[in-house]
Amino acid sequence: MTASVDTRYLSADPDGITAAAELLRAGALVAFPTETVYGLGGDARQGQTVAAIYAAKGRPQFNPLIVHVPDVQTAQIYTQWNDTADRLASAFWPGPLTLVLPLRADSGLSSLVTAGLDSVAVRVPAHPVAQALLRAFGGPLAAPSANPSGRISPTQAAHVADGLTGRIAAILDGGACPVGLESTILGLIGAPTLLRPGGLPSEAIETALAQPLLSHSDGAAISAPGQLASHYAPKAAMRLNASSVQPGETLLGFGPECAGAALNLSPSGDLTEAAANLFDHLHQLDATGASIIAVAPIPAHGLGIAILDRLHRAAAPRDS
Repeated sequence: MTASVDTRYLSADPDGITAAAELLRAGALVAFPTETVYGLGGDARQGQTVAAIYAAKGRPQFNPLIVHVPDVQTAQIYTQWNDTADRLASAFWPGPLTLVLPLRADSGLSSLVTAGLDSVAVRVPAHPVAQALLRAFGGPLAAPSANPSGRISPTQAAHVADGLTGRIAAILDGGACPVGLESTILGLIGAPTLLRPGGLPSEAIETALAQPLLSHSDGAAISAPGQLASHYAPKAAMRLNASSVQPGETLLGFGPECAGAALNLSPSGDLTEAAANLFDHLHQLDATGASIIAVAPIPAHGLGIAILDRLHRAAAPRDS
């Protein structure tokens, strides 16, 4: 573990964004809001800075990072762009979609960003604070979720502070993240392949492309972020698809039939609301000291697919 540093809190105003950009140019790490979750940003061109991201998170270096850029033109600097990427970017960028494309030989990105692969994950975030920071910084930001590796992703600045205070230079506070789930990751090396469900439903991508997506096999080699079997985990154990609550369990509900739940992802059964609330509710239940979280059934369509992906990984066996 690196030595403890004083973590600054910055407001998402022009002065705060300027200060954050100056820290990033100096090689420091800054957490910032996106529409999905808070990202832990560092200069994607500087190997020492990218190594510090892995160290701060305790993240295995075989797990690649997403590079955040302000626009399509910048994404094309680092990738071997193609027509499919152009169609998807026109439809969904800025937004919660990450594209994995062949890496340009002259990209200038640190090899740690790609975990040594010949591809790179890139996205254009829609959050106005992320956009302002990227333009003020003037370069690509490697930015995994701003939390200790394997733990619950952060959707508020307080979540970042709980996990990374003393490990990073600053937290740029832009309020709660409106989507609340990490981006959907689509591989475009060969036929379009869903590598990770996320904040953009796969059905919308299939409609835009007028073709079905291939699926990543859980047993395949890691080719994008968010593919570890155990990930997004609270301290509590979890039991999914719970139609009733057993002694010692705390219920995380979904829908109007879960009126007695400790917390409800969406009392009305709205999957968009549930996605936005998922990680914050897991943080809140962890704070109560719950030992077992029983999660009510979630519909397996639209954003429900991404919610279930996060829940299955959160409930998977873990080392600690």
